[in-house]
Amino acid sequence: MSACALKVANVSKKFGGLAAIADVSLEVPDGGVTALIGPNGAGKTTLFNLITNLFPSTAGEIFFYGAPLNGLSPGAIAGLGLIRTFQTARVFPGMTVAENVLVGGHNQVRRGAIEQMLWLPSARREERVLAAKADAFLDIVGLSRFRDEAASNLPMGAQKLLEVIRALMARPRMLLLDEPAAGLNDSETAELASLLRAVRDSGITVMVVEHNMSLVMGVADRVMVLDAGTLVAAGSPQEIRRNARVIEAYVGQAHGEAAP
Repeated sequence: MSACALKVANVSKKFGGLAAIADVSLEVPDGGVTALIGPNGAGKTTLFNLITNLFPSTAGEIFFYGAPLNGLSPGAIAGLGLIRTFQTARVFPGMTVAENVLVGGHNQVRRGAIEQMLWLPSARREERVLAAKADAFLDIVGLSRFRDEAASNLPMGAQKLLEVIRALMARPRMLLLDEPAAGLNDSETAELASLLRAVRDSGITVMVVEHNMSLVMGVADRVMVLDAGTLVAAGSPQEIRRNARVIEAYVGQAHGEAAP
């Protein structure tokens, strides 16, 4: 985890006269899980939007494995291997659960349009490989039994898990997850934690915005704390647990008790 996957250098974002992000600098190491926590309105999702250039930064620079991201389109950034999810689950209506997962693998299709239209053996082999991968992901998060059902009929928690594995189908170098545990029950949260550990072990870098402190402290290698658009703390989960300001403002209030 010594190399830098993502570098945010003196980034700011103003909406009118309001500074949503104020001179934030941080580095996400290659490999492992980095969590970004903070109260509602702290600017966590805004920072994700700046990283993926859904919003242009007012100031500062962002680098992905040394390549500058400023000025690139969100699609170009995704093409570099930086893939994100959103706070609200987004499924493709009119498509099954399995089809939704397969959409995430479209960037891996190497066969040409003619091979696909004629359904040549090479195209069929490629489709079988992607389908097997999709089925494996569905099995990991416990959604296999829903593979042929309409994705829009899934409960919100299941849709969140579906969005995560659809992002993984794109074979990202780094995955940005925006509140993946929102709406998940205890069993689904445990499945998500197992998935995040498996993703980390596979070598994919993960940065996650999350309010579930049990999940954060259980899977994160590094935790960063954002408050009012400013980075106020960063360190290991153990260091964050001992940080008096973080305990009072985030961890302690989230659980209604003092952190250990």
